[in-house]
Amino acid sequence: MTVDTITEQETIDGVRQIVEKIGSTRANLIPILQAVTNNFGYISETAIKEISTRLNLPNNEIFSVATFYRMLSTQPRGKHIIQFCESAPCHVVGGREVWLALKSALNIEPGETTPDKKWTLLTTSCLGVCGIGPVLMIDTDIYGNVKPEQVKTILSRYD
Repeated sequence: MTVDTITEQETIDGVRQIVEKIGSTRANLIPILQAVTNNFGYISETAIKEISTRLNLPNNEIFSVATFYRMLSTQPRGKHIIQFCESAPCHVVGGREVWLALKSALNIEPGETTPDKKWTLLTTSCLGVCGIGPVLMIDTDIYGNVKPEQVKTILSRYD
């Protein structure tokens, strides 16, 4: 099932199952939003309304949390999420050149998704592995000491 083929009823049923599994308290909001993101690729307006009903929280509170955390998205994302570290330690060891190679290979800007919905490109201030910069993370895979000429090879590892 792709993001484009998920019906409103499937979203409602999926959210109901997630809330039943995780719990329906305010403390469960972030795990619920993460599960919705994992299951559906993003947190739709329908999902927000259903979470609001099930947790008895205002829609705007759920939306605020959903848009605050980088790991969550209220917009459809690609199959693979690329996070590129733009911190100073990565920048001084060649991050800018790797960044330009990455943007060129994908032909998108930060925050965008490729037309085939394979990739979403994000920047981050730190991935916590400054000693091996420049660094990029694809899904949960971390690549360090990346050189511009390695970008296409790294991307080719993902279907």
